[in-house]
Amino acid sequence: MTAQSQTTHSRDHAREALERVCARGDFDASRDYYSADFIDHVNEMEYRGQEGIRQSVGLYHLVFTDLRIRVEDQVVEGDRVVSRWTAEGTNRGKLIRLPGITISHLANGKIVEDWTSSDNLGLLRQLGPWRTLLLGVDWLVAQAKRRR
Repeated sequence: MTAQSQTTHSRDHAREALERVCARGDFDASRDYYSADFIDHVNEMEYRGQEGIRQSVGLYHLVFTDLRIRVEDQVVEGDRVVSRWTAEGTNRGKLIRLPGITISHLANGKIVEDWTSSDNLGLLRQLGPWRTLLLGVDWLVAQAKRRR
């Protein structure tokens, strides 16, 4: 594979992972994009493996009932892809937008590690106090169901 085709493949791989797995929750496809020992650093949280992907993506789907992720810009440098994206969807009828950046490290054709930073303060401002409180309740209910 030429350097140019490798760059294009890495860029497309990172974009498709965000769009298919993170936005759509296509966990069957996650094995095609992420390594088995994948590590996901999301702001101050860390998730590992395929189960970690489910947990991380689940948080976004808790906030956005109809999540969409639009990749705005990407830069490829060696085995890293930087993706600037905007997540948007609705939360209890209100349109919410969350900008973020993900740095993906690829090895052997799969993402082995992601570092994501997003504007959580802006998210809380858009949600407001009641939606934020209800989101906390939703999260507690989801945790209780997982433990059953």
